[in-house]
Amino acid sequence: MHSLVQRFGPGLGSLIILGVAVWLVGMVLAPNLMMLDFSLRPNLTPAQIGGPDDHYTLVNFSALFADPVHRAIFFKTIWASALVMLTTLVVTYPMAFWLAKVATHRAVAWVTVALIIPFWINEVLRTLAWYILLAFNGPLNVVLVGLGILDAPMRWFGDAGVLAGMVYAYILFMLFPVYNSISTLDSAQIEAARNLGASTIQIHRRIVIPHAKAGIATGCVFTFMLAAGSYVAPALLGAPGSRWFTEVIYNWFFEGGNWNRGAAYALVLLTLCMVVVMAALRIFKVNLADVAK
Repeated sequence: MHSLVQRFGPGLGSLIILGVAVWLVGMVLAPNLMMLDFSLRPNLTPAQIGGPDDHYTLVNFSALFADPVHRAIFFKTIWASALVMLTTLVVTYPMAFWLAKVATHRAVAWVTVALIIPFWINEVLRTLAWYILLAFNGPLNVVLVGLGILDAPMRWFGDAGVLAGMVYAYILFMLFPVYNSISTLDSAQIEAARNLGASTIQIHRRIVIPHAKAGIATGCVFTFMLAAGSYVAPALLGAPGSRWFTEVIYNWFFEGGNWNRGAAYALVLLTLCMVVVMAALRIFKVNLADVAK
């Protein structure tokens, strides 16, 4: 705060600090406190609110772990989100390295524009495009059958469809942090390692990846959080056996009418996501300040 006041002056600096404080309280703290209050209360009729049954209880949280179906969906969402995160990293890391150390400035500009333009479209419409692509009579099946790879069209919806849709939806959130980290690496270090006989794998394992760990951690955090909280891709590209935990939360809020149970489920998901994020930062040996950069 002192640096803001020193940089922008007492008037503008104080105004910026006040705006950030109002945003944090009004958009982050207050909604989460309300959700916590909802989650600790039973689902009551309007006539029962304020009565003897209106008291704090853990019944909404215990209901999640007592229900084997919802419990299985919950843990599946966590490991599936981790799989989305790892797949996105594997897909984007070679591209990020190529853009940062191999491609010309002109190629970087063209590739960046080509990647960004589809994201001008709403996420729902981009997911619908994948829905059409993966449909039983969609372009993917037509091409594969035409090439003789498949004898008959197959259904792609389910876990594979959700994985593909999410990797595509969140690819930029992994690509740009990793690219920014690798671009700050001095190319002379890579050339020196190569001249000393280091293989490509050794160069990446000992030089590039350690240098880019902050960007990798940032991309992993963003991608995991977005995947765990995604609703559109699982709803459109999933199958009955590939339900996401966010769909269960949505059903409690808008179909079951039990906001208290939905709030409890959402808090459990938020808490576990934060634990996974903290674990990822510890694994990469970076802190929140490095991620914020």
